[in-house]
Amino acid sequence: MKHFFPVFLLLVSTLTVSAQDKGKEVPPNGWTSEGTIQLLFNQSAFNHEWTGGGTSSIAGNLNFNYEENYRMDNFSWTNRIHANYGLTKVKTDKFARKTSDRFELNSVAGYQLENSNWYYSYFLNFRTQFDKGYNFSKDPETGQTIRTEYTHFLSPAYLQTGPGFMWKKDENFIVNIAPATARFIFVDDKFTTTPGYADGRYFGVNEGKSSRFEFGAALNAYLQFKVMSDVVMENSINLYSNYLDKPGNVDIDYLMNLEMGINKYLSANLLFQAIYDDNAVAAFQIREVFGLGINYNFGF
Repeated sequence: MKHFFPVFLLLVSTLTVSAQDKGKEVPPNGWTSEGTIQLLFNQSAFNHEWTGGGTSSIAGNLNFNYEENYRMDNFSWTNRIHANYGLTKVKTDKFARKTSDRFELNSVAGYQLENSNWYYSYFLNFRTQFDKGYNFSKDPETGQTIRTEYTHFLSPAYLQTGPGFMWKKDENFIVNIAPATARFIFVDDKFTTTPGYADGRYFGVNEGKSSRFEFGAALNAYLQFKVMSDVVMENSINLYSNYLDKPGNVDIDYLMNLEMGINKYLSANLLFQAIYDDNAVAAFQIREVFGLGINYNFGF
């Protein structure tokens, strides 16, 4: 992670060479938009006589992706919303548990340099969750599952914003570099004032406080491409280094969505996400969801 800035320089030089490509189509002026709603479903069932082991379970994951873009000559404005929410219920477990819960807004405005893929840019990223999150434990006397609320809507919430430079091949390949980025972390102060929640610090927010300010460098990249016919991979990565506190500890948020089309309404999907944020936990957080998806596409 301490090689973050050399990677920055390598990426910039690579994009500069790529920016020399000629003959690309110029997108039309005006607004364009499109979106997808998708339900992923997983289910397993075993009867009483099944001897191979296993527990009946059911899981569902709802994904919503929406994109609204504007262009007028050298000015472009790209907006994306990613939202998902998932639950799983195991027959032997008293409580349903979340498999995913995320709301994210990405917005980048840019003014294109003459005859170039480079733009002056300004970006905003906002991220939170929809529902309560719980820590689970066992009652030592009864053996019953105990759940304790640990997070909820807007706690935590992250807001990043700042000026920078954007390299944009098209709406499917964008890299934004912002060396002067402000980041705010918002939490419910009940978590920072109640003993036992975070031992004095909660997602980086100090005891008794409800927010934290950081100032650093951010890199955000988005890439979508066809792997083969009817198979599309979408990737996004967000990197952030806080100048004010341990700049070598780079926060990482990577999300991959691999959609394998079956027909107009059905697809199989693989979602993979990796997060590193030592304000939350000093290790990688990993989630993976695979299932059959029912899709609805819309656009204007």
